[in-house]
Amino acid sequence: MIRLSLITLFLFLSSLSSFSYAQDKGTRAWRAGTARVNITPQQPMWLAGFGSRTKPSEGKIHDLWAKALIMEDAKGRRAVLITMDLNGIPRNISIRIRERLETKYSLSRSQIILNASHTHSGPVLDNYLYDVYPITDELKERSRVYTIKFEEQIVNLVGSAIRDLEPVKVYSENGVTRFQVNRRNNSEVALSRQTELEGPNDYAVPVIKVVNRKNKLKAIAFGYSCHPSVLSLDKWSGDYPGFAQIELEKLHPGATALFFQSTGADQNAIPRNTIAWAKQYGTELAAAVGRVMEDDMKELSPELATAYREIDLPFAAPYTIEELEKMKKDPSKYQQAWAARMLEKARKGESLPKSYPYPIQVWKLGEQPIMAMGGEVVVQYGIDLKKIFGQQLFVMGYCNDIMTYIPSERILKEGKYEGFLANILFGLPGQWAAGVQSTIVNGMVKLAEEAGVEEQAP
Repeated sequence: MIRLSLITLFLFLSSLSSFSYAQDKGTRAWRAGTARVNITPQQPMWLAGFGSRTKPSEGKIHDLWAKALIMEDAKGRRAVLITMDLNGIPRNISIRIRERLETKYSLSRSQIILNASHTHSGPVLDNYLYDVYPITDELKERSRVYTIKFEEQIVNLVGSAIRDLEPVKVYSENGVTRFQVNRRNNSEVALSRQTELEGPNDYAVPVIKVVNRKNKLKAIAFGYSCHPSVLSLDKWSGDYPGFAQIELEKLHPGATALFFQSTGADQNAIPRNTIAWAKQYGTELAAAVGRVMEDDMKELSPELATAYREIDLPFAAPYTIEELEKMKKDPSKYQQAWAARMLEKARKGESLPKSYPYPIQVWKLGEQPIMAMGGEVVVQYGIDLKKIFGQQLFVMGYCNDIMTYIPSERILKEGKYEGFLANILFGLPGQWAAGVQSTIVNGMVKLAEEAGVEEQAP
């Protein structure tokens, strides 16, 4: 009888503890689930990111992963962050994945963020930047087969994360680390002789920490604005973000570390080109994340809002036949091939698209605003959005679609790779029209209002 009473008392106290946990931030706590899947190709394929490569992959430095963190607020509203050790997700693949997630799990586009780390040591997906690489028909077929399997893996990944849902507490805060260098304004060769760096930078390290009811770290989602182009070897790797995730998971056994790329399109980690450098930057980033988690982080109320829109991003006026003929003689083989295609279309009288459906997205996790954009977004966007919405804002690029670079107005006028050549490499019909920066920022301001994210007084 006494033994039975003790058991009853224990169960009663346990239920009170659980109830207290759930009531801390409203009628019910956050729930969160995580999952991961190995997406390392099992046979040689072409690596995405560097046009200078001359052969397909030869083994790996470490595995590539796709990971999911799904969060559910007190009212049962869900959002899922999917991070991938890939160069990027083209629009057609992204649409197929998100449509399947909506059909299978009732997740709308506003509730899904597909973020690619932009590693330059991941596989070329089906029909992605084929003009850049000397890729054979056999390797194209491998990309096609790999992509079919990859899409299935992502859909199943989200299902696994949903099944893992449990009550949690969610925290957020920004950290800092300083290995990014603005590559447009600083010479990689001369960097060792420079006493100060030029150009805009954003050294923020946004961190989301998820802790379960046993006070065990469940997930760490973190980001940085910097190209993962330290390594140009013919081996699979997640580059410095891969090493950062490995380090964090080693320090916190059982936790899932997810890296999201921010507005790092014009930022490089310099010096580079060795595995030792990639490991060092990964360790530095992991240390910055660790410092944030050890300090006070703000606990987020279990309230979720999501918003998504595709805005028309206009192209500049198309090139004339005379201009295309001149470009066809350019020393760049990429420009020659692009100009030849555009000439063929022009002579056939084919009309070219006048704009691109550009994806923008806003999440509000409790008190934490998150903004996500497609393409290779330069750092100025993160800086400008933080001026409007506050320095606590988390900003992601490389989300849901990788159509080309998204330059600031200044970079668009200056041209060079990010402002001119990239659109040709990605096969777009022309350059972005003037005003691209204000179009995107204004679109974000309107979408933020829809999600309940308020502008901050300067």
